[in-house]
Amino acid sequence: MSTFDAGQWDSLAGGHATLSHALLDAFETSGCVTAASGWQPDHFGLYDGDRLVGALPGYIKSHSYGEYVFDWAWAEALERSGRDYYPKLLCAVPFSPVPGPRLLAHDDATRRHLLDAWLGHARTSGVSSAHLLFPDAAGLEVLQATPLHLRESVQFHWHNAGYRRFDEFLASLDRDKRKKIRQERRRVSDAGVSLRRIDGADIPDALLDLFVRCYRNTYAVRGQRPYLNRRFFELLRERVPQSLMLVVATLDGRDIACALNLRDEKRLYGRYWGEIEHVPCLHFEACYHQGIEYAIERGLEVFEGGAQGEHKMARGFTPRRTWSAHWLRDQDLSDAVARYLERERAGMALHISELEERTPYR
Repeated sequence: MSTFDAGQWDSLAGGHATLSHALLDAFETSGCVTAASGWQPDHFGLYDGDRLVGALPGYIKSHSYGEYVFDWAWAEALERSGRDYYPKLLCAVPFSPVPGPRLLAHDDATRRHLLDAWLGHARTSGVSSAHLLFPDAAGLEVLQATPLHLRESVQFHWHNAGYRRFDEFLASLDRDKRKKIRQERRRVSDAGVSLRRIDGADIPDALLDLFVRCYRNTYAVRGQRPYLNRRFFELLRERVPQSLMLVVATLDGRDIACALNLRDEKRLYGRYWGEIEHVPCLHFEACYHQGIEYAIERGLEVFEGGAQGEHKMARGFTPRRTWSAHWLRDQDLSDAVARYLERERAGMALHISELEERTPYR
């Protein structure tokens, strides 16, 4: 990312928190995204003279971790036939299942040119495949006009209907959901836990250390290694403090849990959570209810709670379709994936239809 002009990149990214030059560069500068970690930076840019007119965040991947669109079965199928699936090309934000701009440009003609150039790069570079994850509506429109395989999935987002207070939001829910949220919040309060929200510029070193400890523990209890290190979060606090909001939970004078969110002018993005002492329902309070309150207070339009999780519907989140696009060099695999995705889309359409019938709202 250091080879791109930050101002020109951010102009194309349109202020989206997860596409900022500072965040993408922090992945690399911190050492979290490198060839050694299986994320070799391979960003793509179109220039008109010295002016960047199109760009995409790209990586050469030697595995499929940290992507949230699962292609392990595709890799296994190709490798069982004696062919290599890795390396592959990926257009995405590392470790972030957040829909947003991927073909960064100010018009569709440039987006089409950018996509064609990137796919040309894939064809000549010898990779097995190219994958573009979680495009926004403008990017999807361009992708739909190509022969790429489109894959549909679902996430759960909270939408602000102009609420002035959290109680107004609760009043919009059906009785059972409203009761459930109040019970969850009461259990946390009755346990003696208090919560506070801290904007990025005001996060001291001690709380950053606490957050990193909580974040690492989330992976440790699963026997996994975390993707990100303290330096990455330190760089975010230094470079984009306006994009950070930290929720801290305290019990008997001890800070015991944290949730770190990203934000921009319109949206809040729930990203990282961890605890060092367990309290029932604290996860729901720190990761969902506090975020909704914050979004209402700040007049944000949407709160994206992250990948998967039908349980979010009971907290006021509703289903939203997400997409990915895939090019596969091997024709046999490409044909098999096309057949699979056709069946998967039918099942996903039914699944989303059923979810939409279970709206938590009155």
